[in-house]
Amino acid sequence: MKGRHTEEFKRSVVEHWINSGKTGVQVAREFGVHLWNLRDWRRRYAPPPKGPEEPLPESLEAMQRELAYLRKELARVITQRDILKKTLGIVSEP
Repeated sequence: MKGRHTEEFKRSVVEHWINSGKTGVQVAREFGVHLWNLRDWRRRYAPPPKGPEEPLPESLEAMQRELAYLRKELARVITQRDILKKTLGIVSEP
């Protein structure tokens, strides 16, 4: 069923996920969508990552949400890097 959800719906779900501090599994279950769709939508519709020159969030709550998001993203990237390192080690073995 391609095209089942509107672009507006997808954007709003991604925005909710980013701002809620919930896991992808929780948000997918809440909106009745598959996790892999949610992840694809996030890659497509999430705002680009903020650079170091961007201003910090004004409120404590916004700062806490951003910190939680950055911690999760860092953990994901570290895991991804470690997997790639192991894969490279296996491939380069004689």
